[in-house]
Amino acid sequence: MKTASLIIPISILWLVSEIILSVVKRAGKDAAKSDKSSMTVLWVTIYGCVVIGVFLGVNGIGLIAQWFPVLSYAGITLIIFGLVIRWSAVLTLKRYFTVDVAIARDHKIIDKGLYGVIRHPAYSGALLSFLGLAMYFSNFITFLVIMAPITGAFKYRIKVEEQALRAAFGDEYAAYCVRTKRLIPGIY
Repeated sequence: MKTASLIIPISILWLVSEIILSVVKRAGKDAAKSDKSSMTVLWVTIYGCVVIGVFLGVNGIGLIAQWFPVLSYAGITLIIFGLVIRWSAVLTLKRYFTVDVAIARDHKIIDKGLYGVIRHPAYSGALLSFLGLAMYFSNFITFLVIMAPITGAFKYRIKVEEQALRAAFGDEYAAYCVRTKRLIPGIY
């Protein structure tokens, strides 16, 4: 089976799910102050990097041909695994999940499921999926074009979100930060 017959429907599902989230799970006008344009930074960075990265990958610029089959299947696997992690995180937060940084009036710190180990599993899942997409093309240039800027955009988003959470929850959030890592269990 050619990997293109897998990557295309998976990518479409991924894109459609993110569009649905961005339409359905917006916090509204109240979030603009806390979000500090981090959602815009994420979308612009992701869109630009994915378009450029896919263009480079499809055209074989930077291709590591001998690794293509292995990296393609590994990439598809990581995309799927990342989506499962992201959606598990979204479903765990339920109504507290928004695509823009916002704290609800009755907001609570959720520390069950993946949130008991890492503070940002939805971002971990997204980054894992982007890692998979970058690996799929077996292309070192595509890898750098996709992963470096997107990781930077997520780091900015995490900084903004953690500032909002610290402001809202103070010592309770600080204690949560002590017992969890940001993105990778036990590491970071």
